[in-house]
Amino acid sequence: MIPVREGVSPSCVALPALKAGDLRWPGVIDFLAERLPAVDRGAWAERLTNGEVLDDSGLPLAPDAPYRGGVRLYYYRALPDELAVPFEEGLVFQDTHLVVADKPHFLPVTPGGRYVQQSLLVRLKRRLGLEDLSPIHRIDRETAGLVAFAVRPQERAAYQALFRERAVHKVYEAIAPCRDDLAPTQLRRSRIVEEDGAFFRMCETEGEANSETRITLRERRGDWARYALEPVTGKRHQLRVHMNALGLPIAGDQFYPRVLRGPHEAEDFTEPLRLLAQALTFDDPVTGERRSFQSQRALDWPA
Repeated sequence: MIPVREGVSPSCVALPALKAGDLRWPGVIDFLAERLPAVDRGAWAERLTNGEVLDDSGLPLAPDAPYRGGVRLYYYRALPDELAVPFEEGLVFQDTHLVVADKPHFLPVTPGGRYVQQSLLVRLKRRLGLEDLSPIHRIDRETAGLVAFAVRPQERAAYQALFRERAVHKVYEAIAPCRDDLAPTQLRRSRIVEEDGAFFRMCETEGEANSETRITLRERRGDWARYALEPVTGKRHQLRVHMNALGLPIAGDQFYPRVLRGPHEAEDFTEPLRLLAQALTFDDPVTGERRSFQSQRALDWPA
């Protein structure tokens, strides 16, 4: 088994078999530089020199290692200038089966894109020393609050099935505008699909509903209000889309009703999305216990 390194699990790439006389990749570095160009040749050479590219046996490959088709290589994702997310995660619960963390805004759950070390999963692996830790559900990078992880690989599927089968009661909290013409409780059911030509945005469209959220007014302060959001389904950006469709875009939302920041623009850590995964309740499929967890975070009212 290839070990975790600094909280990061290894990525794998298979080297295809070549026909006799095919010398397009004399060395491993030639293959890596061509097939994985997001890392330039010089950086691959440095990784090989530092022992950061491994064979099937977990042994480091030399910088001049020859290409051999039909084998797998392992390497560790790393970003030279990764932006630090200046907020700490909280730990709500831990036993031999589950870890429940309280994620801050701006921190992704898993590595991807611009974030590797600055992800909740990698931070927790390093902090807790649990190499097999894996999330059993996701929340958006911009959303704060509860994220549950399975400790044991053999129990992961049972916990993930809870979310897939809608056996988890989830409560979110959001701060958004207040409308006097809306009832204090709304049940929003609609069909949510990817928006054509828009980066990562979702939208409502005609057709059979594939999403459902109960929205309840909790508190009002001037033109703003605090809402409890209880999603039955889990479509991407579902809560943000439903609130926006009601004319209640969540405070700090950079995507709805319109895109305010491009994917490569600098982050404004002073203006978070006012959306919090506040509570999770379910019957534990492994222990049989009734589990109920509550976030220790609170949303700030907009200035």
